[in-house]
Amino acid sequence: MPSLLLLLAIFSPLRELPGPRSKGLFKSHIVYATDPRISAIAQDEWYTRFGPNYVIKGLNWFDNRLLTVDPKAVNYVLNNPLTYEKPKHSRYLLSSLIGPGLLASEGPRNRRQRKLISPAFAPSNLKALTPIFFQKAFELRDAWRAQTVDPENGAKVDVAHWLSRATFDVIGLAGFDYKFNAIQEEKEHIYLAYKVMFDATANKGHGTKENLYNMYPILRTLFPTDGHKVMDASQAKIRKFGLQLITERKEQHHVGKLDRFDILSLLVKANLAEDLSEDQRVTDEEICHHINTFLFAGSDTTSLGVAWGLLLLSQNPGLQTRLRTELVSLLSEYPAFMAPDTAPTVEETVELYQRIDKLPFLENVCREFLRLIPPVHGTIRVALKDDVIPISEPIKYETGKWKGQERRLDGIRIAKDEIIHVPIEGFNVAKHIWGDDAYEFNPDRWNDVPQAAKENPGLLSNLMTFGAGPRSCVGMKFSMMETKTMLFALIPAFTFEPAAEIRKRNVILTRPYLEGSLKAGPQLPLIVNSI
Repeated sequence: MPSLLLLLAIFSPLRELPGPRSKGLFKSHIVYATDPRISAIAQDEWYTRFGPNYVIKGLNWFDNRLLTVDPKAVNYVLNNPLTYEKPKHSRYLLSSLIGPGLLASEGPRNRRQRKLISPAFAPSNLKALTPIFFQKAFELRDAWRAQTVDPENGAKVDVAHWLSRATFDVIGLAGFDYKFNAIQEEKEHIYLAYKVMFDATANKGHGTKENLYNMYPILRTLFPTDGHKVMDASQAKIRKFGLQLITERKEQHHVGKLDRFDILSLLVKANLAEDLSEDQRVTDEEICHHINTFLFAGSDTTSLGVAWGLLLLSQNPGLQTRLRTELVSLLSEYPAFMAPDTAPTVEETVELYQRIDKLPFLENVCREFLRLIPPVHGTIRVALKDDVIPISEPIKYETGKWKGQERRLDGIRIAKDEIIHVPIEGFNVAKHIWGDDAYEFNPDRWNDVPQAAKENPGLLSNLMTFGAGPRSCVGMKFSMMETKTMLFALIPAFTFEPAAEIRKRNVILTRPYLEGSLKAGPQLPLIVNSI
C-alpha cells in the first residue's frame, strides 16, 4: 500500500502545479483550507505566490489536492456533477448526521430528489409561508423583551442559541406544519433529539479521530463512540417522527383532504401525482431523510448567518443605527406589527415583506455578513475520471523547472480520484477579488461591486455562500426571507453590543465559540438592550 501511494503521488498530474511546501510525510495543509481562523490569510498569501490554482497536501504527503479560487475553474467543476461529486467520506459525514438526503446524495438519486423538492420552494409557495416568518420573528422579539427589562445594563443573551430555537420553530411550521414551540420552551422531544445529536458533534470539533471515522466507516460499526451512540438514538427518534408525518399526509391525500402548504405536504402530493413516472418517485424513507435535511439546512444555516450578522452589527454601532433607521421608517407604517402578540393577516405580511425585500441598506447588510462569514466554509469535490479543468490565469512558479516564470496553460490536468477544494469563504473574502478592505464589514461596498467580484460564480450576488451550479442551495430564497424578517423584527426593538471575544470554528458549519471554551459548545453572547 505505501508503494502504491508513492506511485500515485509521483505520477499525479497535480505535481505540475506550484504550491506550499510540506515539511514531512504526514504534514498537511488541510487546516489552512478549512479553519476559518486562519484560512483567509493563508489563501491570500498563496494567491500572491502561486495565483488562483495551486496544489496542497491533504491528509499526508501522498495526497495531492487542487485548491482553486479561479472562477472559471470552479464554475466548470460545480457545473459538471457527473464528473465531480462530493467525496465518499464527505457524504458519509453528512449522511451519518442527517441521512442520505439532498445534501448527501449524488448522481441520478440527487437529481430525482432535487426535481421533486424544487417546486416546493417556488415563489407562490413561499408567499403562503410568509406569515410564519413574521410570527416567529416577533415571537422571538417578545421573548427577548422579557429578558431585557433593565434599561441600565441590558442583558447578556446568547443570540446564536435563541436564533436556532426560532429558526427551528419556523422550519417546523413551514416544513411540516408541526409546532416545536422551541422559543417558548425547550421540551419537545424531536427538538431535543436534534439538539442532542448536533451538540454531540459541535462540542467535540473534528480532529484526527473523527476524520478517520469518516474515511473508514467500518470503524464506527466496530468501535462506536458514546457520541455515535447518541447520534444513532437521536436519528431513530427523528426517523420514527418523520415516517409518522408522511403516513398522515398520505392518508389525507388519499381521502382528498391534503390542502396544506407546508413543504412536506407539497412533497407528498408531488410524489403521488398520477402523471409522475414510477422511476421519478421517491420512497417514504427518502422523504424521511429530507425531513432531517430540512431541520439541518432550514434551521442551523440561517440562524448562524443572522447570529454572525448581529455580531458584526454590534461591532459597528454606526452601521447598526443606519439599519435601524431604515427599518423603523417602514415599521412605523405598520402599527399592527409593533405591539406584542400581534396577529397580522396573510395579505399584510405578504405586502410588508415585498417592501422589506426592497430596502437597499438591509439588502447590503445581508449580502455583506453572508459574504464575510458564510455559514458553509467550503466544499470539496472528487474527480470521477481523468479530466482537464479550464483556468483563467497563468500558473506562477516559485521553484523548480519554471522558477520565476508564469505558464499560461489551457487547463489543469487532474486524475481520477483526486480532490478539489472550493473555498467558499476564500472566494468571499479574497483581497484580489474584493479589495484591500475584504476582511472588513462594509455594506456600502455593494453600491459599487468590484469587477473581479462580478465574475464569481454563485447564486446570490456573485457570492459563493449558497453555492453554484446544479448542486446549489434549493432553499436560498426561503433563507433570505427568514433572515430579513428576523432582522426587521429585532433591530428596531434592541441595541446590540459585544459581550465577549468570539472565535470562528468550522464544525460542519462555521460556528461561534467563546475564546478558549470549545468544550462549552457554540455560543454567541451579546449585550442586548430594549429600545
